[in-house]
Order: sequence, then structure tokens, then C-alpha cells
Amino acid sequence: MLLRPEADAVLAVTQPAHAWVSGQLARAWGDERFGPVEPWEEVCLAAEQHDVGMTDWELQPTLNPKTGLPHSFMEMELATHMGLWSHAAERVLPQSRYAALLVSMHGTALYERRDLDRLSLADAERVRAFLTEQRALQRRLTPPGAAPHEIARNQRLVWTWDSLSLGLLLDWWPYELRAVPAANGAVDVAVEGIDDSTVALDPWPFAADRVRVHTEARRLAGRYDDEAAMRSALARAPWVTLERKLRPARP
Repeated sequence: MLLRPEADAVLAVTQPAHAWVSGQLARAWGDERFGPVEPWEEVCLAAEQHDVGMTDWELQPTLNPKTGLPHSFMEMELATHMGLWSHAAERVLPQSRYAALLVSMHGTALYERRDLDRLSLADAERVRAFLTEQRALQRRLTPPGAAPHEIARNQRLVWTWDSLSLGLLLDWWPYELRAVPAANGAVDVAVEGIDDSTVALDPWPFAADRVRVHTEARRLAGRYDDEAAMRSALARAPWVTLERKLRPARP
């Protein structure tokens, strides 16, 4: 869950709702400089479904007693987070083997960034076991004859759309999307805020000269000492539509 602060409340965006924005970005992607996305439908599906493993938790989010709010995705306990990611690819597999492959690779990319030296010995071993399991799954899911560099490029695209979606919904700008796959090599893309709902990208990676994305959130007011009360309040919280407009940094 993403928690976007407001003056007297937070906007709670589920992980699948954030992933929906990633899918919208994927379907708008690609100009001459950044090249095509192939296979188009499978990669866009992976972008849209990359957080599907979080769905069960989002239906029954846990309470962070330090904040009185649901745990954000950055506050979840390692065992909970890893347990959800362990089954993420399975949730996508009935739709597409290739999309499931990219979802699994996204999960391993997240855990490869963990500093194992800062974890307990038991947790570090759990991470290693997770990575071993997912890499074995990826070998089974890889289509015969698929080019490894093309799969790696598509995994990096999913990572890029995920990062851009998070930045758009949490107002991270200004920031850079690093090593974004382009037609010839990789480039960094700068993201700058124009106003509360508009950002500019440089260089511009989309096919159209303007892009709009949106998703839904719940406006959760108050702080809670009881998990059941928090879940009840979240289920009754009013819906809010979050929209972001993207345009080139330069005319």
C-alpha cells in the first residue's frame, strides 16, 4: 500500500492500483528514440500485474502501531513481503507465461537490492532461498529460443514503469529514472514537477506528445489503535481519483 499524506488524512493506494498506472505507462510507451516494446501485450500485462501478489494483503491490510495506519509497502515485515512475492508469478501464470516470468524477475530484482549484511542470519538465508527458488522458476518459464538480452530489457522496462508510477503517486520529483532501455543502449530520464498534477520528462519516451494516467485511492482520516477498526474505516473511506499529466520537458 502507498500512503500519500494530506493535511488531515492519507490517500491509501493499493499496490495493484499503483501497478495499474504502470500498465497505463507501458501502453503509452515508445517513440523512435526508445523503440518498440516486444512482445507488446505480454510486457504490458506484466507491468499492469506486477504487484498482483499483494492482492490478498491489500484486502486485509495490517496495522502499523507506530503510525496508527496500514503498513505502507516500505514498512512491511520481511517475512510477510517475501511470502506475498513468493506466489506473485503463480497469480499471473494462468494469463501468460511470459508475463509471469517478468513478474518473477521483478521480485528478484527487488530482493537483489537488499543488503544481506544488515539482515539477521536467518533472514539473509530466507532471501537467498527466495532468489534461488525464483531463478529456478524463471528458467522453467523462459520460452525456448527467447533472447536473454530481450528478456532483461523487458524486465528493466517493467522496473522503469514501476518506479515512474511510484514517483507520480508519491510526488517524488525531481528525480531520475536510471538506465532506461532505449533503442540504442540506455539513458537516464529526468522527472520534474510542473504543478501539483503535472510532470515533465526529459528525454520524452512516449509515443504521444501528452500522456494522462489515473488510479483510485481511499481517503483515510484518523489514526487507529485497533486493526479491525482500521480495516473497517478503510473499507468505508471515500474513493478519490488520482490523475497525473505527463508532458515533454522541452517543446
